[in-house]
Amino acid sequence: MTRKVPTKLYLSILATGLMAFCGVLIETAMNVTFPTLMKQFKVGTGTIQWLTTGYLLVVSIIVPISGFLKRRFTTRKLFLTASALFIIGLTICSFANDFVSLLIGRLIQGCGTGIALPLMFNIILEQAPLKQMGFLMGIGTLVTAIAPALGPTYGGILVDLNWHLIFICLLVVMALALIIGLFSITQVTQIVKLHLDLLSWALIALFFTATILGLNSIENAPDCALLYGSAAVIGLIGYTIRSLHIKEPLINLRLFKNQAFDDHIITFLFIQIINVGSAFLLPNYLQLVNHTSSMIAGLLLLPGAALGAIMAPLSGKLYDNMGPAKPIYIGITLQFIGLLLLLLKALTASPAVISIGYILVMFGTGFSMGNIMTNGQAQLTRQQTTDGNAIFNTIQQFAGALGTASVSLIIALAQTQTVNAHTTAIGAQYALWYLLTLSILGDVVIFLGLQRVHAKQKSTH
Repeated sequence: MTRKVPTKLYLSILATGLMAFCGVLIETAMNVTFPTLMKQFKVGTGTIQWLTTGYLLVVSIIVPISGFLKRRFTTRKLFLTASALFIIGLTICSFANDFVSLLIGRLIQGCGTGIALPLMFNIILEQAPLKQMGFLMGIGTLVTAIAPALGPTYGGILVDLNWHLIFICLLVVMALALIIGLFSITQVTQIVKLHLDLLSWALIALFFTATILGLNSIENAPDCALLYGSAAVIGLIGYTIRSLHIKEPLINLRLFKNQAFDDHIITFLFIQIINVGSAFLLPNYLQLVNHTSSMIAGLLLLPGAALGAIMAPLSGKLYDNMGPAKPIYIGITLQFIGLLLLLLKALTASPAVISIGYILVMFGTGFSMGNIMTNGQAQLTRQQTTDGNAIFNTIQQFAGALGTASVSLIIALAQTQTVNAHTTAIGAQYALWYLLTLSILGDVVIFLGLQRVHAKQKSTH
């Protein structure tokens, strides 16, 4: 008999999901505002990019300590803290009339998002009945995979009216999330008095910060990029050594001894880079090559984002009923076909072709991403899922920053002489080759991972 999902669980997922959705949505919504903000604040591209880069850095630094926060504080306290930080950040941005105020607001929002994202998945993993796990994880993934795709549409529509509305509208959503969460979020596990290992956290922060800054420096300051790269390597090696010598590491690297789990993580990383990279690439292509307005560019991508959103929970249902292989294979195949179509038409793509290609890419994301995360977590013990969730959410945020930085770098390198429709189209072609290569690699890795899972299941029966 299937255990019924309590209404309070649905509401707590909705409350944390709305907060996470706002946090992820605004990552890509800001991209289409940059030309307007550069003009208003009289700053260059390198400066204005910090509104997104700084935000992503803060999120990437907060997410790795989610396992510690979840064990040390109640779910309710974490929810209220995340809500307060996000609402304060949104309020500052809603009234900001200078770059520094806007940046401060964005950094505070990043703190809220960093707490909120893992919170939603921890609630699902802790409280969801096993038979509904795929469906509920699909709903969770809908938030984190589809919000970046909706961002350009949301930002494109509002920036032409008043860019402050991007933050004001989200304040209304956050108020609703806060009310729902206050009445629904419950505590099901005991709190443990843990000590935060500040050295581990500093080394993780060094790795993520240096990696993203290094990517952003390759075009204009290669010497600095090399310096940042060296710092990133030091941070990664330092954290690896540290984590293997302490009892409660912030990110449990011992989980990577599980090869089937590793295969799911790698594919998840590639899919998120493709997801965020295409959400950055295509609005820019539509505006610079097809000469559409930011609003029209956003609307052309809306069908893909909407269909991807619908498919995430539906594919989770397929996972519950049919197992992981079929929905994952359908998803990665659709994503590959979408990227191939966009690549073949990259130099002369019409808005219709871009819209169709994006629909296929997002359909594939909706089918595969949540199920890869769910099946990856299924390779762990129940006690390991909090650490597994921290790894997946950390990888997701890092991949988001990596996707934006790498795709923008590829396009910028093609535009070194001049920024026009032709050089942008060439850059888009190179970027799509890069995304298609990641898709192929991800397909091979997840195929091997699913074969390992199947072999393991056969040996235990």
